[in-house]
Amino acid sequence: MNPRRPIAGGDIFRLSRLGILAGHIGQRRQAAGVAARAVALAALAATFAPQVGLAHGPVARSSRTLNATDTAHLRYNPKYSEGATLIEEGSATGSLPGKMRARLKIEGTFSGTFSLTTSGGTLKGHGAAKPSGSGRFESFRGSLVVTGGTGRFAHARGTAGLYGVFDRVRYQVTVQTTGSISY
Repeated sequence: MNPRRPIAGGDIFRLSRLGILAGHIGQRRQAAGVAARAVALAALAATFAPQVGLAHGPVARSSRTLNATDTAHLRYNPKYSEGATLIEEGSATGSLPGKMRARLKIEGTFSGTFSLTTSGGTLKGHGAAKPSGSGRFESFRGSLVVTGGTGRFAHARGTAGLYGVFDRVRYQVTVQTTGSISY
């Protein structure tokens, strides 16, 4: 509405929807002020509604992508291992340092699941690798998929290359991963 032009029928209708019938300029300015305050109040309510629990529905979250390289030195845990399924535990260093636990099936192809617990949460996923070589140390190469986690990694997704060495005598694994995750 333009305060310099006379009130038209449409203006009266718009003002009457706000509960205000304007007949002269003073009332129009007052109505414009009330309308501006109503819009400002609505914007303020929309801004703070998520913090006070007034909003319902999906909330957008930002996504971060991390290009990571980590190395883990894992030791055999005989208490939980059985047959060709080995439980390996140890520390990981690099872009996402923390404690790693892997459940590995050592067969024609190495496969398994993993969890990496960091200060920001836990990453979880699975992978597979093809072994090569013979003797005590057997190298392997493959890939892994990050499927989720907890904490800041609750919605994590990603892929990485998987490289390492398996010690056939001590059942220990050294593994390096290089890839990216979004969370």
